[in-house]
Formats: sequence, C-alpha cells, structure tokens
Amino acid sequence: MTYYYAIKRRVENHGWRMFLVVLGMALLWIGCRTFPPSKPHPIPVILDTDIGGDIDDAWALSFLMACPELDVKLIVSDSHDTFEKARIISEFLKSAGRVDIPIGVGVKGAEGTGSQEEWIKDYPGKVRLDGVQALIDTIMNSQEPITLLAIGPVPNLELALEREPRIVEKARLVVMAGCIGKQEQGEPGFPEYNVRKNAKAARKAYSAAWDVTMTPIDTVGKIRLEGECYAQVRNARNPMARLLMEQYHAWNQKQTTHRQDIARTSSILWDTLAIYLAFDDEFCHLRDIRLSVTDEGITKPTPDGKLTHVAIEWKDLDSFHKLLAERIANYRR
Repeated sequence: MTYYYAIKRRVENHGWRMFLVVLGMALLWIGCRTFPPSKPHPIPVILDTDIGGDIDDAWALSFLMACPELDVKLIVSDSHDTFEKARIISEFLKSAGRVDIPIGVGVKGAEGTGSQEEWIKDYPGKVRLDGVQALIDTIMNSQEPITLLAIGPVPNLELALEREPRIVEKARLVVMAGCIGKQEQGEPGFPEYNVRKNAKAARKAYSAAWDVTMTPIDTVGKIRLEGECYAQVRNARNPMARLLMEQYHAWNQKQTTHRQDIARTSSILWDTLAIYLAFDDEFCHLRDIRLSVTDEGITKPTPDGKLTHVAIEWKDLDSFHKLLAERIANYRR
C-alpha cells in the first residue's frame, strides 16, 4: 500500500506524464525479476514388459519409477506367463509405493501356466485382465500423446493395432530391439531376442504409422553398472532398490553362462535406455534409418523400410550410468 500512495502523490503533483514514467519503471522492474522455472509437465507413458526373464526388465522398471519426467499410466505384462509377470510387476509397484498405477495382463504365450487369481485378490491396486484393451483405452482416452515403451517381444502391440489401428495417431513407440550398427559396418544381421521371439508381431509394431525410436544392442549392450555406480544401488536402503537387488540375486543364482560377480557388477541392463529416451536423448547419438524386420527376426536397414530414430551410439555413457544409479538408489515416493 505504501508503494500505491507514493504513486498517487506523484500523480497529484506532476500529472499523468509522471505517472506513466513511474508505471513504466515498475513494469520494467517486474519484468527483470527472476522467477523459479516452472516444472515441465511429466510425459504420459505405458510400459509393455516381459519382466521375469532377464533381470534387465526389473532394472528398467525401477528406473521408470524413479524418473519424475514420466507419468506412468499403465504397465502391461508381455509374453510367456503374463499372469506371473503381472504378479512380479505388482511386487515392484508395492515396493515403490505406486499401487495407483494400473496393471494389465497381456497376451499369454504357449508357455503360460500360472494361476490367475491368488495374488490379484490381495493386491490393493487395479488389475485389468485384458491388458491389450487396457492399453488401447489408455491411449485413446488420453488428452495428450502417449509414449509407449516396449522392452520385450510385442504380441500385445500386434493385437492392439489389429483391434484399434487409430492408436498410432495418439502414441509414439520407443522400443528396445535390433542390431543395426554392425550391419552398417558390413557384418551379418543378428536376430536380437525381442524381434526373433515374435518376428511377425515386431514387423507389425515397428512398421506402424507412429513415430518409432529404437535402442539396439549396439548401444544397450554397453550398459553395465560397476564401481561406485553399482555400489550406490547395491547399498541403497529404499524398498524398491532392495527388492531389485533381491531379484538380481535370485536371477543370478539360476545363471550358468551369464553368472555375474554380484558384489561388484550388474549384468547388462539392455532395457534401461528405452526408459531414458522417453524423456531425453542428450547422452546418445540418434540417426534416422529405414528399417525392416525379416522372417528370421533381423531388424535390417532397407531403402523401403520404416523411418526409425535409432540410438546408434553413445555420446556420454558414463553420465547415463550415473543417472541410472542415482535415480534408483535415491528413489523416494
């Protein structure tokens, strides 16, 4: 109020010309003030995961929970025994304090034999038994585009595209798949697991008319936490990180050819880069390459293939390692 009466006196004494000068100075002062930057709006995402096989899906899910840039709308289990995989997802969501995130049970593979009901009765969150329809509904009902993260084979995406082709208009796809760079260097194509497991589904999903970003094994095959970065996660006390390490121990005990020195290092964390590329690409070189999927499960550069943003090489792998470790180790709900 003191500032108001000072202006009023100046107007009374010097007229409107002085008032306009004072007003201009006040507006200039306001314009020059430094205000704290507003937080960016989180990106809505859906995760489609075959968690329960290689441990890297568990690392990717933990990383996803720890990224404030991402707003997780749904997690769908993929391939094999999708009810058991959904149960594993539920354990991670409970440990992260995120039972508000719905779980979708995906298309069950021929290997799936697990029980459908016992854990669902005790789980406090929402479980959609038709995970494919849950994926479609989440995309179609969203007020903004959805980023769909696929870190396994993609039978759920194949069926979703058959049921509702319009999802391509409201979503983009970030997928961990393929081996691209070595082919460009003259080496033969490699049938990477996520493609080879269901080449038909991969061909349909990767060639659909949505924007596609791919993290091939050329980059993700180099992701491994060691030294201080690994110790951060290994020694973390938050419930999610503890569950992750318990799962890693259990997985490692079953390994023969891929057993790790679990006191010192993680395994290769193939799927974690897809989570990062949902919100940033500072640490990677991306290049647009036209890709097709062969019947043998090779993701191959071809002149008439789908234009795909490929994370072909690293700019700063060390910084990614640090980000991954710090996010998981310091996670707080």
